[in-house]
Amino acid sequence: MSFSIGIVGLPNVGKSTLFTALTKKQVDCQNYPFCTIEPNVGVVAVPDERLDQLNKFYNSAKLVPTVIEFVDIAGLVKGAAEGQGLGNKFLSHIREVDAIIEVVRDFKNNDIIHVNNKIDPADDIKTINLELILADLETVNKRLDNLGKQAKGNVAKDLQKNLEIVKELKTILEAEKFANTIEVAKDDEYFVKELNLLTSKPIMYVYNVDENELTKTDDETGRLRICAKLEAELAALTNDEIKEYLEAAGIKQTGLDRLIIESYKLLNLITFFTAGPKESHAWTITKGTLAPQAAGTIHTDFEKGFIRAEIVNWKDLISAGGEAKAKEQGLIKTEGKAYEMKDGDTANFLFTN
Repeated sequence: MSFSIGIVGLPNVGKSTLFTALTKKQVDCQNYPFCTIEPNVGVVAVPDERLDQLNKFYNSAKLVPTVIEFVDIAGLVKGAAEGQGLGNKFLSHIREVDAIIEVVRDFKNNDIIHVNNKIDPADDIKTINLELILADLETVNKRLDNLGKQAKGNVAKDLQKNLEIVKELKTILEAEKFANTIEVAKDDEYFVKELNLLTSKPIMYVYNVDENELTKTDDETGRLRICAKLEAELAALTNDEIKEYLEAAGIKQTGLDRLIIESYKLLNLITFFTAGPKESHAWTITKGTLAPQAAGTIHTDFEKGFIRAEIVNWKDLISAGGEAKAKEQGLIKTEGKAYEMKDGDTANFLFTN
């Protein structure tokens, strides 16, 4: 199961620097607008101490973390929805991702130009969000036109209902609000999702700050604060050197690790594990996934022939001293098709061939 997050923002806010640090993959990030023309893609492992501990416990021959795909999308500018800059091309790239990270500049540097010649994160967010809204409004107007033509002389209930939903979306967007603020019945959620509106996607705001601003916590400001320049420098170090730096600075995690973990949460994802001497493996599923579908992420045959699942929390498994002792202590539970997987479950699926 693959999930992707698009990194967007105005030109020269540090998107490509952040992407380089995230993926340890060098991309062209020269100091001028529009240098990133095609979206760069990188697959990033999600840091997970639970998987590390399972791997250490079993001394597994192989460790497989769960991953997220990050897409570096070229800078948006005011008027992108009307084709300004490289607007339409950029917006189509954003449409393809599952969630959006908006990077805004909150640092001063006279050597790095700002496309609006001022440092104003709130204004940058307003500019980006308005372009996303305008692009969605164009999509909604086209769908409204098509549905209106279909509805003439047609009293089909579903068609009329969809027409009302699109009209409501138009009203919401014209009020400069996001499409994800609409409230619809569960049966209508698929129709809204099928419209693939940009402002229906989960969005996280990342403020790119100076290193001396990192003393302010995210909780105090209600935002995720990262110094992209520092993260790029840290990404070039070895794991031991990074650990040494973090300990000296009194920091538990790098900004990138926090960003990756928060991105995972943004997509409403959880992790379950399979572990043993051969392999410790983290698997990505959406919250609310039932056991048979979770088994299907390993292999489709597991879902088709699902009988039951043996479930134990990863920490209980290690604390007990392994599967045999965990069974003796009654920590391993047998679950059926209706079991909803929990974050941190370690699973053994039984199925028919």
